[in-house]
Amino acid sequence: MPTVSPTKANLMAAKKSLALAQNGYELLDRKRNILVRETMAFIDEAAAVQGEINRVFAEAYDALRLANVTLGVCDELAQSVPVENGLSIQTRSVMGVEIPTVTLAAGDLAHPCGFSSSNSYLDDACLKFQKVKALTARLTEIENSVYRLAAAISKTQKRANALKNIVIPRFTAQITQINEVLEEKDLEEHARLKRIKARTQSRE
Repeated sequence: MPTVSPTKANLMAAKKSLALAQNGYELLDRKRNILVRETMAFIDEAAAVQGEINRVFAEAYDALRLANVTLGVCDELAQSVPVENGLSIQTRSVMGVEIPTVTLAAGDLAHPCGFSSSNSYLDDACLKFQKVKALTARLTEIENSVYRLAAAISKTQKRANALKNIVIPRFTAQITQINEVLEEKDLEEHARLKRIKARTQSRE
């Protein structure tokens, strides 16, 4: 700890710095708790979305299998499915952390093949895979949000620990040291004044 002159001005400055450090720690601790709550909510949602994806995927592949059985292998029909260009990404701020918002534009649910080359199984498969696509976009948004929040939590925790374990103890010790020196000086000054008073009284 660097040596500081034991003056009242330095004592006031140290007390002010300590108050700022304590306030900063409280704010960081509050921020960390909010980020942790957000992260836990996202994690719970991710588990639910992943379970829904698994369920819908299974249903989609069952429908596709039935379409392959009734229509023959649907490779050529699959080639006619257009490339997805309706994905957009924006961000929103949560305690200073940029969280992505992934939006999948509602496209045409009709698949690009005629009635003669399709049936209800293929229609069902198309609808199910559309739903999987939307769920996957949501899961991507959630997982990216969790990654960013986790990084922010780690950074916030390091700053809070630095304040709690280094900065605050340093200013606390500094205040204690200055107080001790000032109290010692006050005692010495009081003793000196008593000696002067006693000497003056003895001369009278």
